[in-house]
Amino acid sequence: MPSLTIRARTGLVLAAAATLVTTAALHPAPASAASSPAGTPAHATAAVLDLDGTGHAPVVHGEDTAYDTASIVKVDILAALLLQAQDAGRGLTAQERAHAEPMIKQSDNVAADALWRRIGQADGLTAANKRLGLTSTTSGPGGKWGLTRTTASDQIRLLRAVFDGDGDDTAVKTGATALNAGSRAYINTLMSQVVPEQKWGVSAVGSRHALKNGWLQRTTSGLWDVNSVGQVTVNGHRYLVAVLSNGSASMAEGVSLVEQTARGAVA
Repeated sequence: MPSLTIRARTGLVLAAAATLVTTAALHPAPASAASSPAGTPAHATAAVLDLDGTGHAPVVHGEDTAYDTASIVKVDILAALLLQAQDAGRGLTAQERAHAEPMIKQSDNVAADALWRRIGQADGLTAANKRLGLTSTTSGPGGKWGLTRTTASDQIRLLRAVFDGDGDDTAVKTGATALNAGSRAYINTLMSQVVPEQKWGVSAVGSRHALKNGWLQRTTSGLWDVNSVGQVTVNGHRYLVAVLSNGSASMAEGVSLVEQTARGAVA
C-alpha cells in the first residue's frame, strides 16, 4: 500500500471521478443508495476465489446483488476490445493502446469514453460478456459506461477470464471465443501498473497485486459507490477478489469499507 492516507488519496482521485459524477446525474441512483437515510450502514459484498486451492467456485460474503460498476468496468471494456481485435486477427492499434493504458493505469475517463464507443457501447460489452461467461452484468445505457451493473460473483468470472487461462470455466477454455494468452497478459500487466494513489482496495489483503478500482458519488443522494477487483497473493496462494459497495457517506469511508471487507473475506 502507498504511504498516502485515505484522506490524501481521496483528494488525488476525485478529479478522475468528475465524468462519472456528471453521468450519474442523468440516471437514477440504485434504491439502496438513493433511499439510504443518514446513519444507515453502507452495503458491501465480496467474492473470493483461491486460484491455487481445490475449489472452482468463489465464496461470496454478503448478498450477491447488483451494484454500479463505476470504473471497474474499464477492465471489461478492455476485454471486449481485445476480443474484437482477436476476432479480426490483429493486435491493438497504437491509438487503441494509447487509450487502453491510461484507462486502466490512471482510470482516465476520456480514454474510456473513446474505447466504449470503439467496442459498440452497451451492445459491444453485452456481446463480450456473453462470451466471457458473465451472467449478471447489465451494460450501462448510451454513453454511461460507469452505470453498468454487476455482481461480485460476475466480477470473479471476469477476473478468471483474465488471470486463470487454465481454469475449468467454460468461457476461459473456448479458444477463439475467449481472451487468448497475449490478451490476458496485456490486461494483467496494465492492472499491475495502476498509479500509486489508486493502489487501495483489494491490495490491502496481500502482495503482488493487479487491480482496478472504481468510485462514484451519486448526485441524487451524495452517497458513494466504491469498488475494487483484482488478483492478490496471500501466503503463496493467488486469490481473485472482488468487493463492491454502495451507500458510503464519503469516498474515504467507502475505501475503508472495501478494504475491511476484503480482509475479512480472504481471512
